[in-house]
Amino acid sequence: MSERKLVIGIDTSNYKTSVAVVGFDNSIVSDVRVLLRVKQGERGLRQSDALFQHIENLPALTRKALFGVDKNDVVCISVSSKPRPVEGSYMPCFNAGLSLSKSFGALLDVPVYEFSHQEGHIEAVIKGTPFETKKEFIAYHLSGGTCEMLKVVNDGSGYDISIIGGSKDISYGQVLDRAGVAMGLEFPSGKVLDDIAMMPGERTKLLKGITVDNLEINLSGIDTQFRRCLERDDIDSIEAMLVRELFHRISASLVRITENAVKETGIKSFAFVGGVSSSRYVRNALLSHFNKSGIELLFGDPDLSQDNAVGTALLGVKKYGKTR
Repeated sequence: MSERKLVIGIDTSNYKTSVAVVGFDNSIVSDVRVLLRVKQGERGLRQSDALFQHIENLPALTRKALFGVDKNDVVCISVSSKPRPVEGSYMPCFNAGLSLSKSFGALLDVPVYEFSHQEGHIEAVIKGTPFETKKEFIAYHLSGGTCEMLKVVNDGSGYDISIIGGSKDISYGQVLDRAGVAMGLEFPSGKVLDDIAMMPGERTKLLKGITVDNLEINLSGIDTQFRRCLERDDIDSIEAMLVRELFHRISASLVRITENAVKETGIKSFAFVGGVSSSRYVRNALLSHFNKSGIELLFGDPDLSQDNAVGTALLGVKKYGKTR
């Protein structure tokens, strides 16, 4: 038996099953994930289907993540049990990870700590950065189903999170996935579209700018516009240009609400989490715009910006240390 302390993290979000093991030195011992299957042409999953796939995925994933791990080194289990850290936040898919975590906890006789999926996203990106010690900052949670601007207050072991802005209707991720599916791409489509947008070339001028109202945006309009443009007779020759314009419009809207947020709150530190935050186009556009502005932007490792259990496990390290 070694004397190394380890934490097992489990996250079962709507589109990915994730298991991770981290050490108390914040090292990532293992990080395994698998996307849930979505049928060609469909734009999402029912919760019952997501829950079933998580139950199918977890045995093989945990076996892979725990290979070579001495169970006596595991001091706690950390799990995402709900979407957001507020009362009433609930999605059935998180029950798969929660059930397994409680079973692990009973078997190993170690505590099980519950966090939200959103907190795990934030921790995965800010760990080891100056944001880790900031008392407050603003975080954008931009994913397939979430488009929120959050005021984050750090209490040392978790986060007090309040929504101060974001989308009034659908999310950036939904816009991209719907666009990709309409183009015949597999779901989720964001990564492929980002690759297209990053290719050298011009962009069209067919889309109206995204409506920004102080700290809120409306995205259903550009979603409809983009898919109507796909019906054009010349779409084969302009499709890449159209994708590039879509990413330009998304980036421009983020610039505007970021500037509005600085005026509204006085906070100048912004962290970007969630799958859409891993977009190279969006990242480059915002970093270029705010260069030398005094506004601090944090984009984490693109891989850790996406759904993962690493952030959840790292929160377990904090919680265990604080309670013990």
